[in-house]
Amino acid sequence: MISAPALVLSSASPRSRKLRVLKRWALMAGGLFVVLLGILIAPLPGPGGVPVIAVGLMLILKSSFWAKRQFIRAQYARPKWVYPFRRLMRKKPEFAPVFWQQALRAEKVILTRRRRGLIRLRKGLRRYIRKLFR
Repeated sequence: MISAPALVLSSASPRSRKLRVLKRWALMAGGLFVVLLGILIAPLPGPGGVPVIAVGLMLILKSSFWAKRQFIRAQYARPKWVYPFRRLMRKKPEFAPVFWQQALRAEKVILTRRRRGLIRLRKGLRRYIRKLFR
């Protein structure tokens, strides 16, 4: 007679296990391809390469146990750097707030306080839209 735990362990067929492994490797290869494509696009004008590289890294992260461990280590070491990627990997990611937050951070690093204009731009747009809908 076979015990209950043995039945549970033998329920997964070798074929389904092979398909899962094949899917994982295909996702990893696709992610690597997208990262390489982003690196090729990066020298072109505009930020085109950075989002493409981020999408490729997310594909790799979803399919690689090693990448997940590295991501968790990075999360402990630099939580502010990893947080935007975590927000983008949710089931329903909010792209606009993440990119706005990153634009504000980049502006803070690059420009002096007097020259920063994104916050003033947002407040001005908000006032303009409120006037339109009154």
